[in-house]
Amino acid sequence: MNITMRKKARENLFKLIFELIFSNFQPNSKSFSSLCTSDFPNEDIEYIKEVYYGVIDKNKELSLIIQKHAQGFNLDRIYKTDLAALLLSTYEIMFLKDIPINVSIAEAINLVKIYSTEKSSAYVNGILSSINKELTNKS
Repeated sequence: MNITMRKKARENLFKLIFELIFSNFQPNSKSFSSLCTSDFPNEDIEYIKEVYYGVIDKNKELSLIIQKHAQGFNLDRIYKTDLAALLLSTYEIMFLKDIPINVSIAEAINLVKIYSTEKSSAYVNGILSSINKELTNKS
């Protein structure tokens, strides 16, 4: 796997999930086609498809677990960029066992460092660490 291409695939996926937040989790085939291009290796295209449609399908479940760990913050109060990163990483943590949890969390933190506020990385890290701890204790 080309790590640079996977980072770009994850970043494009983050943008697609960000858009989903504003479209009531209705897929947008034009956006999907433009951000899931044949420039990516097949495994990254499959990754984007799986997570994009997985986040749509599991939106309520993912939102509930994020809400539970957001410590008094209603999902409406979370910056949408942070929420997109949280949805992406939470899906990976819960459903993609081939991606190390620490990689998923680190990548979410990197995305919010680029696209969100100065304090977002600590906030996202805290929520994802709490989700990881809960899920680890369940297994």
